[in-house]
Amino acid sequence: AFPFVFCCPAMPFEDSRILLVVCYSIVFALGLPANCFTTWLTFVQIQKKNVLAIYIFGLSLCELMYLSTLPLWAIYVQNKHRWEMGSMACKLTGYIFFCNIYISILLLCCISIDRYVAVVYALETKGKRQQRTAIFITFILFSIVLVIHCPVFILQDGEQTSNRTTCFETLPLNLKLAYFGLARFLIGFAIPCTVLIFTNYRIFQSTEISSSLGKRQKAKVKYLAIAIITIFLICFAPYHLVLLIRSINFLLHQKDSCSFEHDIYSTSAAFLCLSTANSVADPIIYVLASEHARKDFYTSLTKWRYQSSINTSLKLKNSKESQEAAQTSENQHFTTLSNEQ
Repeated sequence: AFPFVFCCPAMPFEDSRILLVVCYSIVFALGLPANCFTTWLTFVQIQKKNVLAIYIFGLSLCELMYLSTLPLWAIYVQNKHRWEMGSMACKLTGYIFFCNIYISILLLCCISIDRYVAVVYALETKGKRQQRTAIFITFILFSIVLVIHCPVFILQDGEQTSNRTTCFETLPLNLKLAYFGLARFLIGFAIPCTVLIFTNYRIFQSTEISSSLGKRQKAKVKYLAIAIITIFLICFAPYHLVLLIRSINFLLHQKDSCSFEHDIYSTSAAFLCLSTANSVADPIIYVLASEHARKDFYTSLTKWRYQSSINTSLKLKNSKESQEAAQTSENQHFTTLSNEQ
């Protein structure tokens, strides 16, 4: 099917092994509880008819799905990039990885667009932003990305044979993957990035000229917009730039791309870590930066502390009563013995 089907020998897997395993472990340890907490907080906000919470809830579920695969990737890397869990497990894990990246990117765009509409066109859209619309858009995005990546299950990259032990690490690329890489860069990164920068810039511009917002509120909007763009660029730009460079290099030098793949592999692995870190960054930005979410968090924390203090008091009281009852029983026992004597 392809003019060149061969594997690059002696890739420097060991150079990035510790970095990848440590990164996957840290992201899993921090991201799992953070996204679980985010899912719960956004669910509370959904019940309060918050439209933005729909997108954040979908984003959190997507991140949790991806985080569940990180231990498998860590085992794979630690095992010198030998996948020993079967072809179907490889394909399913790869499918979740690819889908997570682009569902996350598209939902981040939806969040920025929703904020842009709510801030820049506040009067025109008052009462028109509905949860049903957000649910429909989220469902469509999930469906499109899931369907587009279905070919993952028929690609040879996921097949485990005597000649192939890696999982979705075709080195060098082939023509289909090279063109797919170009499409992923353009549609999955460049266009969403443009949307993200434009909407957040307009949000910042609109709040700057607003007379109804104070300096503190303007500063909050400004720093949040900067944080959103910065996190997006740090997490996704390096990975997609390497993807673009690898695709172009293969198309220009199909017969001699192994040396380039060898040289760029460690850099590509490091940038892959950055894309993984997005699972930790999203909850911090979109939930803790929300006034309503913070209030729910503090309310929950206060209730938890109050309940904990009550439980502690009850335990101490019950313990004290038990000790007093035991002491009384013991005294009665000694009194009975004395009388019998």
